[in-house]
Amino acid sequence: MKYIDHGNGGPAAIMHLKDGHLPQLQPGCVLIDVAYAGVNRPDIFQRAGAYPPPPDASPILGLEVSGKIAAKANDVENWKVGDVVCALAPGGGYAEYCLAPASHCLPVPKNLSLAEAAALPENYFTVWSNVFERGQLKAGEKFLVHGGAGGIGYTAIQLAKSFGATVFTTAAGEEKISFLKKLGADFIFDYKKQDWARDIKKIVGREGLDCILDFVGGDYIQKNLKLLGTNGRLVQIAFLQGAKVELDCMPILTRNLTFTGSMLRPRSIEEKAATAQALLKNVWPLFETKRLGVIIHKIFPLAEAAAAHTLMESSEHIGKIVLQVK
Repeated sequence: MKYIDHGNGGPAAIMHLKDGHLPQLQPGCVLIDVAYAGVNRPDIFQRAGAYPPPPDASPILGLEVSGKIAAKANDVENWKVGDVVCALAPGGGYAEYCLAPASHCLPVPKNLSLAEAAALPENYFTVWSNVFERGQLKAGEKFLVHGGAGGIGYTAIQLAKSFGATVFTTAAGEEKISFLKKLGADFIFDYKKQDWARDIKKIVGREGLDCILDFVGGDYIQKNLKLLGTNGRLVQIAFLQGAKVELDCMPILTRNLTFTGSMLRPRSIEEKAATAQALLKNVWPLFETKRLGVIIHKIFPLAEAAAAHTLMESSEHIGKIVLQVK
């Protein structure tokens, strides 16, 4: 098969197509004939050498795919060869064939194309497990997600609105602000032009926010903590601006706050399988009723993975970036 090789890590230009062996089928897994693969921030970090894959995962980039099942292990009963699926993969998505646990596969929603389906798993597994399971977001609560125009952001906005929350979000530029208005965000703040923390505080007052999803880190952490109300939850999923900060932690004590976080990739197969079932039950039906949609910014051929990474690193995209494998 052909796959994208990133050598020992480095800039986007280091990536190139290479020929290699198909993944060896393992118990509990299926081999997917990949049609499309989603591009995500963890791919950028791994390519740069800052996010090594788990020891038992493929070293090839790519955490989500769509396509047909080409083969399955003997102990897999819930899927058959030829089934069309999208899947959360432990790695190996930037390739013509990808191995994934059968329990991490989901059917392609009826209203979506294979390209759109490849843009689902990483974002929806991440948002559901962090916002609704770890963050315990409920109907009627006030929710803030930073970077609303990116894959995680627009997914979180759609889900939070679908389940009855009031949504606050940050972004930069008129194009992204306009996009988020159409998406249904209630309050949008241009972080390059506004003091978003001050302006949110004016709206929520002493009640504060109930839940925040953040991947920025740095000085955002203190600002987030100050915005949370009693029993508020701050869920951290990355630290683009740094993890080492000096904090005044008194708000955690005085307002009974929860400051938590998680990474999706290191979670156990069983944990991810439980999230897959929760998505199938609670979220997948929303695609069929068109309450949820997929926004793809651009589709690149697999051979142009470097250009896809360059675009993601620019943060100029709105929605998802996807690779067409076949």
